[in-house]
Amino acid sequence: MAISQPVIKKIEDNQEALKYFEEISLLQEDDKIQEVITSFPTVYIHSWKDSGDYEVYIGESNNIFARTRQHYNVGINDATSWQREIFDKSASLYIIGHEHFNKSMTLDIENRLMHYMLGISGVRKVHNLRGNPQNKYYPIEELDNIFSKIWRKLRRDNKNLFPDESSIRDSAIFKASPLHKLTKDQIAARDMIIDRVRNALRNSQTGQIIFIEGEAGTGKTVLNSSTFYEIFCQAEEHGNPNVRCSLIVNHKEQKAVYEQIASKLGLTDKYSEVVYRPTRFINTHSPENPVDVAFIDEAHLLLTQGKQSYKGENQLQDILNRARVTVVMFDENQILTTEQFWEAKLLEKYKKQAKDTQNYIVLKNQMRMHADQKTLAWIDSFTKEGLVQKIPNSSTDYEIRIFNSPDELDCAIQRKANSSGTSLSRMIATYDWDYNERAKQTNRVMKYWEVMIGQWHKPWNRELEQELSNKEKKAIKNLSWAEQPQTIGEVGSTFTIQGFDLNYAGVILGPSVKYRDGHIVFDPEASRNDKAVRNRTLSDGTKKKFGELLLQHEVRVLMTRGVSGLYIYACDDELRKVLCQATNKEQI
Repeated sequence: MAISQPVIKKIEDNQEALKYFEEISLLQEDDKIQEVITSFPTVYIHSWKDSGDYEVYIGESNNIFARTRQHYNVGINDATSWQREIFDKSASLYIIGHEHFNKSMTLDIENRLMHYMLGISGVRKVHNLRGNPQNKYYPIEELDNIFSKIWRKLRRDNKNLFPDESSIRDSAIFKASPLHKLTKDQIAARDMIIDRVRNALRNSQTGQIIFIEGEAGTGKTVLNSSTFYEIFCQAEEHGNPNVRCSLIVNHKEQKAVYEQIASKLGLTDKYSEVVYRPTRFINTHSPENPVDVAFIDEAHLLLTQGKQSYKGENQLQDILNRARVTVVMFDENQILTTEQFWEAKLLEKYKKQAKDTQNYIVLKNQMRMHADQKTLAWIDSFTKEGLVQKIPNSSTDYEIRIFNSPDELDCAIQRKANSSGTSLSRMIATYDWDYNERAKQTNRVMKYWEVMIGQWHKPWNRELEQELSNKEKKAIKNLSWAEQPQTIGEVGSTFTIQGFDLNYAGVILGPSVKYRDGHIVFDPEASRNDKAVRNRTLSDGTKKKFGELLLQHEVRVLMTRGVSGLYIYACDDELRKVLCQATNKEQI
């Protein structure tokens, strides 16, 4: 049975317009529309512009007219409320109804609208606190269809406020949003963390560690942001707004994403700084006055030795000393530099500390890649065991393809990037070609630092930004590397793509990745990644190289970025040959 269209009415957002709609306009509609608006639950959106960007409040109600008047009354009596802004700005009210709406579905629609709005670049603030995603109900199987009908209808009214769904879902903010509907495993982990935090604060405990381990794509970032935001919301609701939470990540682009989320959800209205790089957090906090909770995303990127501005020896320990509870998200297979290398004894110390207090969780379910278990096993075999198995014929929405030239790989990724549903597709490569950010302004023979293979060449990430106008640079300021339109003309590296998703990842395995005697070999001599191949001084004073292991991690990071597909070109002749043979097809 076909699902009917939603009813959406847009009016000016003020008391007079609401009264006119209720008493005159609505009565001129047919009986069905009147019934949907007055007898069923509805969802509503207040929207207005501030400094050129939109602000929104999204809600749901069994009585839209009484609920809207409550908002107006708050605005009359509270000059600091978002409701007052409706009076001061030219605001619009969207009233959304459907004949299949019930309380559970309207809560899910409300939550998804909030989630979408958070991921829209033109929306500067979403004024709600957290959403309330629902479990199973009838007719939950209609939710996606009804929501898409609602969104398309809203989009016909205002394409700026309601952009294309695929562009929102591809945004880094959407993917890291705390408003995702969590899995059962994530909910259990979140509830455990919140319970441990409550106990620690109640009993004035310090130095507590919660260790969450999971490989790429297992939902660590969403769990991190969701739990962080839930603690913030609960503190506000329970009259304890002075709970101090900090979110820490040693990745410049991921930090920018978290900062935007914090700003859009209003966290920075009260606390000027809630998102930190680890060195800044350490330098601006003291063990004598610890924060209540420190959340560390991508904790495997923390430094385990001093460098430049960081004068300590172990960033994790320094953070533990400055927080009552520290929540660690960790993936040992994503450690990429010698400065981040963890000696087994030290890492086991922190894991044991968490295990001894039942604060250790492993996330196992792959949530990024739309790949079946056979495909995931093939990638694991390649990146962990150094073996090239037969590429499985997958029945899922995930595709592995092997290419015989960088040109053909480039063209295939360009085609994906030019399609609306797969526009977040990019070329990425192992760090096997020179790149020196500090030398960009010096006179060089080549205009850009480039990835060069025979006659084919393409600039490294961040090179084309110098060609943009000031207006264009401003437009991409808050976008991750892959979201910026000019980056389809570049090749990304682990330094720009780690922690982010692509629709299709076009991976160039450079000269450092070889195939010899039935195994993949990682060759530090062919790498330009000095941070991975140089010596590391161990705790006993000896120096040791870990280049092969860290280059193996680099390849795993690159090969686990694609949500829908992995396209590969290998520079090494033997590796390219065996990969082509693994497809059971002729070379492409």
